[in-house]
Amino acid sequence: MRKRLPSPWKKRFFTWPISGFMAWFAYHLIGVFPIDLGSAVLGKLFRFIGPQLPISKRARIHMRACFPSWNEIDLEANVRDMWENLGRAAAEFPHIQNLDVSGRDKRVEVIGVEHIHSLRDDGKPGIVFSAHLGNWELLPMLAHPNGLDMHFVYRALNSPLAEKVLRRHYNKLSERLIPKGREGAIQMAHVLRDGGHLAIMVDQKLNEGLDIPFFGKPAKTSTALASFALRHRCPVVPARVERLSGANFRVTFYPAINLPNSGVTQADLVELLTQVNKQIESWIRDTPSQWLWLHRRWGK
Repeated sequence: MRKRLPSPWKKRFFTWPISGFMAWFAYHLIGVFPIDLGSAVLGKLFRFIGPQLPISKRARIHMRACFPSWNEIDLEANVRDMWENLGRAAAEFPHIQNLDVSGRDKRVEVIGVEHIHSLRDDGKPGIVFSAHLGNWELLPMLAHPNGLDMHFVYRALNSPLAEKVLRRHYNKLSERLIPKGREGAIQMAHVLRDGGHLAIMVDQKLNEGLDIPFFGKPAKTSTALASFALRHRCPVVPARVERLSGANFRVTFYPAINLPNSGVTQADLVELLTQVNKQIESWIRDTPSQWLWLHRRWGK
């Protein structure tokens, strides 16, 4: 009987190279098509295939818990719409850096840009937070055209080759990317200490953090954003990406959240994170099918 390869070797010599090649191939194949055509075709393909995949069970469970008034027709319609949005976002990925996000292109409507200018001009460090809504990959493109020096916190891919594909895509921003983790936290601290700015996605499930209400249920929520914001007393600006139709979007920047200042660190952390989760929840309630319900947000 042949001896099975240890799991780390399988990942290093089989799983990671294969997934990396698939990421490279998909990226270049999708990039051949114009953004509107690619978005429409892959969106329809995901809409058909996605609901049949086992992982869709998780999305249905979460949607039922968060929207108990939905009937089965509503539920299945939103599952299909979620998958279409995800397919469209994947098809648009190779084209994102080529979009004009200055406000002159009707494809990307920008609202509340004055809040970004305030971050740029106030002489303080600052944090922008968002969620996996619409095409969230669009958000990092807004910083440079508005003169904002910003670093972007992201989850690095497991496959080194797939990670190289991602980094190459973000060639204009590669020096501004900070992977999540212990080393990333140190980089984040340095950025804010030097008066810089961070953009963070805060809607994913974590194995640690504080249990903060999200759709009325406790959800592990990272304390990094709140800890940094309270330590530096710096602005925290919410940012939302909406898909309007096809490959057309609206990006909205909101006024900075009022930072609690009770003098009790733990209480202030909970209060600020509760505000953040409430903001994200309100966005999801507006456009539920544009959120990525496939995360284990509640640990399930």
